[in-house]
Amino acid sequence: MLALADPELDNGPRTDRSATMRMCAVTREVRPIDELIRFVVAPSGEVIPDLKRKLPGRGLWLSASHHAVAEAVRRHQFRKGFKRDVHVAPTLAADTEALLVRFAIEALAMAAKAGQVISGFGKVEDALRLRQAEALIHASDGAADGIRKLDAIVRQNAGINDESNQFPVVAALTSEQLDLALGRSNVIHAALLAGPASKTFLSRSHILVRYRMADDDRTAGHVAKNSPTQTVRTRTNKQD
Repeated sequence: MLALADPELDNGPRTDRSATMRMCAVTREVRPIDELIRFVVAPSGEVIPDLKRKLPGRGLWLSASHHAVAEAVRRHQFRKGFKRDVHVAPTLAADTEALLVRFAIEALAMAAKAGQVISGFGKVEDALRLRQAEALIHASDGAADGIRKLDAIVRQNAGINDESNQFPVVAALTSEQLDLALGRSNVIHAALLAGPASKTFLSRSHILVRYRMADDDRTAGHVAKNSPTQTVRTRTNKQD
């Protein structure tokens, strides 16, 4: 339940374990915690994102949106919310996105170590056709032709007009970032196999995409609602 006496702040991760909804300090909207990011004050007095919601101390919650975090910085919302002098980096919105990217890369690396990731166009294509894959990953800077071919297999498997069978397609990381996660070079396409580590990567990539796209669809929490693709792609001439 929300703490009605001070709706902007929680009482710490240990005391508010049962909370499933919190209020965004910028929009004043109450949202599920999966659509928000918790911020705390470090011992140094610096405001930092608590992406795992485990850091000690009271937490202030913001919509998982680059714009919301930037607005909180501009409005001095952290000083108002925490009711004390705090240090807020002017680059906090960009720093938060960079941390979300790092968390996604780390989760994908863990999934790979657990044997839940395959990469390479041919292997990914086979996994999709055999319905072994739980999700499809494209490099955000991958060539359009390979992306179209694999996406076509996803649509054939799921049914173009069947929204209930939407298949996760993640294009939140660049080829360089996929290389870093998977420990090989020139990764353009990958697929996730079933397993808890894969679920963790999907969860982290989803919040990264929400952070980048929430302002575009004006909901700050319902990203790519009508598409199986979780992010906007930018393309170069990379080939697999």
